[in-house]
Amino acid sequence: MNKASEDLMHEHEAILIVLNVIERIVENIRKNEEVDTKDIEDMIDFLKVFADKCHHGKEEGYFFPALEKVGIPNERGPIGVMLSEHQQGRNFIKQMQESIVNHTINKNAFVDAAISYVNLLRNHIAKENNILFPMGDARLSESDQNRLLNDFENHEKAVIGEGKHEELHVLLEKFQKKYLN
Repeated sequence: MNKASEDLMHEHEAILIVLNVIERIVENIRKNEEVDTKDIEDMIDFLKVFADKCHHGKEEGYFFPALEKVGIPNERGPIGVMLSEHQQGRNFIKQMQESIVNHTINKNAFVDAAISYVNLLRNHIAKENNILFPMGDARLSESDQNRLLNDFENHEKAVIGEGKHEELHVLLEKFQKKYLN
């Protein structure tokens, strides 16, 4: 990877898979089929660690500040919108988590939060991939890109720990096999 945006878009692909899994779980709930609350709890943990701490952490801690330095506005600009949507996403994750108490799910609360999260994140990812990232790539120098990629790697090690990224991808594969095949 030569660009920070490529790393972030690669992570978007993993997040989109989880969004598909969430939709399948919601579909199962709506059909009154049995749902595995452990899978839902694991999925919520995936979102908290991979999507929020890792991915959004890279954006908020490194990528967005680098974009601001090259003239892309935060307040009343695309970065501000992305930051606001990150916070909305955190709220939906919290609502999904709160819908499960003692391995029992409040199905309506989960479905409402899950669908809201899926819709938010699909639109959010499209805006980043198609608007914000190309804007950044046009303005960031090669040395900026290299620094960001290095910062991303260090962020992963410091925030989620060595080997955790691989564990999360194993969990993602498990979800794909169980819910999407």
